[in-house]
Amino acid sequence: MNVDNLTQLLQTGFRVTLGATSSLLEMLQDTQKRNENLEKIQSELSQLAEELAAKGEVTEHEARKFLDSLIAQQSGGFSRTTETASSSIQVKTPDTSSSDSSSVTEIQDLTQEIAALRTELENLKD
Repeated sequence: MNVDNLTQLLQTGFRVTLGATSSLLEMLQDTQKRNENLEKIQSELSQLAEELAAKGEVTEHEARKFLDSLIAQQSGGFSRTTETASSSIQVKTPDTSSSDSSSVTEIQDLTQEIAALRTELENLKD
């Protein structure tokens, strides 16, 4: 961490604390100011909650599309059943006895690749 960044962080924290303290004192001394600040905070929180809810909705739709495309790519290997009442997805896998040897080989290859990546990462850290 850079010393300048740490200094700026501490200075900003100090200023935020001073500002919050002065606002608190103003609110305690002036009831009108207190009501204004409380209304401002409440309206900002509701606006923030609405924005986050909208963003969450968009993210949910994007995630559903992504999962649907992944499931569609597995056209031969999986069948998908959607229950409309509970909006849940059930995925059924077929017998894998014929593809066991290829899966085992693929898993071994991926394991070796992960081990090589870990070794490379450790070398880069040193």
